[in-house]
Amino acid sequence: MALSYFPSAALVGSPQPTVESSPKHLTEGVQEAYIQHKNRLLKALDNTKSILGTFATCECRILPFPKRKGARRSLSFPDDPSFQADVIVTPAKAGLTRSVTLATIPDKEEESSAETEEDGDRLVSSAEASDFNVFRLDLKLGAHGSSSSPAALVAQLEKSSIANLLDDRILNAANHLDKLRSRVEDTSSKVLVTGDLNAGKSTFVNALLRREVMPVDQQPCTTAFCEVHDAKENGGMEEVHVVKEGTTYSVKDESTFTRSSLSDLESIVSENENEAQILKLYLSDPRDPQASLLSNGIVDISLIDAPGLNRDNTHTTRVFARQEEIDVVVFVVSAENHFTLSAKEFLMNASHEKAYLFIVVNKYEQIRDKAKCKRLVLEQIKQLSPRTYEDAEDLVHFVDSQQALHEDSSSFASLESALRSFVLVKRSKSKLAPASTYLTKLLSDVDLLVGANAIVAQTELERARDDINRVRPVLDKMKHGREALEESLEFVEEQGASRTRLRTKELLTDAVDRVGQGKLGVDAASVSLPSYPGLTGIWDYAREVRRALIASLDAGIKLVEDEARIVTTEGVNKISELGDKHLPEGVERPRRVFMPEAMFSARTNKKSNRRSRQASRAVVAGGIYGLGIGLAQRPDMLETTFFDLFDVNHQFWVHFGDGKEESDEATVSTLGYASVGLGALTMVGGKTIGARGIIEGVIRLSHLFENETARKWAAPVIGAVTIGLATYFVLELPSTIPRTVGRRIRASLAKEAEEKGEEGSFVGAHAARISRETRKVLRLASWDVREQFRGALDERGREVHGAEEMERRTLKALENFSVFEQRASEVRDSVMSINSE
Repeated sequence: MALSYFPSAALVGSPQPTVESSPKHLTEGVQEAYIQHKNRLLKALDNTKSILGTFATCECRILPFPKRKGARRSLSFPDDPSFQADVIVTPAKAGLTRSVTLATIPDKEEESSAETEEDGDRLVSSAEASDFNVFRLDLKLGAHGSSSSPAALVAQLEKSSIANLLDDRILNAANHLDKLRSRVEDTSSKVLVTGDLNAGKSTFVNALLRREVMPVDQQPCTTAFCEVHDAKENGGMEEVHVVKEGTTYSVKDESTFTRSSLSDLESIVSENENEAQILKLYLSDPRDPQASLLSNGIVDISLIDAPGLNRDNTHTTRVFARQEEIDVVVFVVSAENHFTLSAKEFLMNASHEKAYLFIVVNKYEQIRDKAKCKRLVLEQIKQLSPRTYEDAEDLVHFVDSQQALHEDSSSFASLESALRSFVLVKRSKSKLAPASTYLTKLLSDVDLLVGANAIVAQTELERARDDINRVRPVLDKMKHGREALEESLEFVEEQGASRTRLRTKELLTDAVDRVGQGKLGVDAASVSLPSYPGLTGIWDYAREVRRALIASLDAGIKLVEDEARIVTTEGVNKISELGDKHLPEGVERPRRVFMPEAMFSARTNKKSNRRSRQASRAVVAGGIYGLGIGLAQRPDMLETTFFDLFDVNHQFWVHFGDGKEESDEATVSTLGYASVGLGALTMVGGKTIGARGIIEGVIRLSHLFENETARKWAAPVIGAVTIGLATYFVLELPSTIPRTVGRRIRASLAKEAEEKGEEGSFVGAHAARISRETRKVLRLASWDVREQFRGALDERGREVHGAEEMERRTLKALENFSVFEQRASEVRDSVMSINSE
């Protein structure tokens, strides 16, 4: 039989050798080639595991499962909707470095396009090359094409979730590589015989052994894994070893198993049909090594009779897990039932690493329409394992194991020859090909993954550079303008506070001077001097004059407060303009709204959240709540005295002093003397003389009038005094009282200034208060702009830093991806060279 196993077109440019030789020469040549292939494959396994380990720790990787759009693949993720990249898919060609490709999970069947390359020359087809094999996410929820289909589910996953799923796949792949390495290093070969229930697996094993060893029944009876070994491995003794649960079996360690005879096998299986057992059967095959598979004289072979796939989920899962340890899968299918859903799923899973399966269609002789049965079975095999279908002549056999057990069968003899050749002569293919196939698919996935991540990295690199070019000039401009903004804000604050302070001093000083002259401090419609009611209401007149003059000063305070509001508004607008000038576009402007009417308003009691009890009183500008001194609310300023009518002290200094105190009095009338005399008389008569003095004065005056000379002068003097008093009360008293009251108010304010200093004076206190309120508002507006500027500066700094970090990371990632692609290409070429030999 020719050495070549694969079809002549299996690999491009690598025609298969067809060597005919003697069995001894054939065995030696095959063994030597096998050892070479094994060593190269072990090295490829180690290199692939190293690539996986390095890729798993790469700091820039994303698992791209893009949506398919016609002939293009579009990368997009729910957690990053701004990112999207379209890539044209170009599957890799054999022996060439793969171009960048992406994988998809199609939502519906698509029309296949004409391929420029034949798939028969590759272990991995172009359809497989453009999609994931090992790393595929098997998300099975709902009907295909529904919102819960794999494509829809993956499209809804975030990058982090997809990356976590990828980590699991990479970890599983690395673990499987370790198992493959152990299998490749193992000198023996494990042949798994599996299939559906009642497919005739045990009968087939008995036919291979040419003796009835495995229990056979019309109902399913084999629930354990029965591993058949050559008795030579057990010192030539035929017996059954029941492996103890939880132990690692060793034929030399009797603590790991229980011995039984072959005659007890059926009872062991039937009594423990619900237990997961592993049975080791050691049998002797007296046939010639050239005819026996078990005692072949070349390789230690173990035949494993597995439970049926569709018995229950537990047994099916055990078979699925066990097949990863197997070198050759012999799948027994009933000609009556063909391939069930469990059989198809098993074969699809096994095809990840085993491109070639040995399929036995049992009970074939019982089928009447054999041609139809053979056609239907081969069509199913073509879908499940294309490579097996291509070599169906050697790998697919239609037999009747029950018939072959009792009589010679040419079809079963052909099966035995093909299976022996596949397991022994073509051992490089049966034992090494599964590992090389798995490596090829895994490296194809790595290549897809690396290529897709390279696209993502390149797109992110371009986006990072665009962000840097967009944000860095803004950041530099803000850094250079930060000091200018601070100076401008401070200037606006200081200018506003200074203007209001100077204006307050100017206006209130002028108002106090006007009040000292008996005029209203400011011209306000709400304040006016009262009219003179006559001599009988002179006292009320003096009181109302005092109230009016004080109210005019409070009106002056209100006036400067209004002017301060205007100045403050101008300052706030300037600060807003500075913010527009220095804050970059896209930055939210301060939301605080300036309300000028809220300046100098009453404060709220924070503890009780209620206004002070004094709120019920009349509120004037600068009055209560700590905003300043409200003159109209001060009892001492509203108190009316006799001196508001006759200012003795003022008149004394005017007439008898040096005239320096009242420089505004240019002339002194006769009425002035009368007022002095009347004032002196009032002081002396009211407080000093008393009632007795008045009586004595009257007596003395009577004595005085007894004198002729005194009587002569008394009449003119009394007349003059009477006329002077009448003139004073009628003509000058109404205009003198406002000046007198005004002088006293001004004198009171001046006295307070002397006692409290400039800052405590009426003008100084209000100037400081209004200036302070203006500065507070402007500083608050400036603080808003500063905070917005600082936040924008920090945000732009973080953006630039993030973009620079992204640029550094993606550049490093692109460099790593290039290395990954090169390493994967080298390993893939090495594996493909093994397959081509």
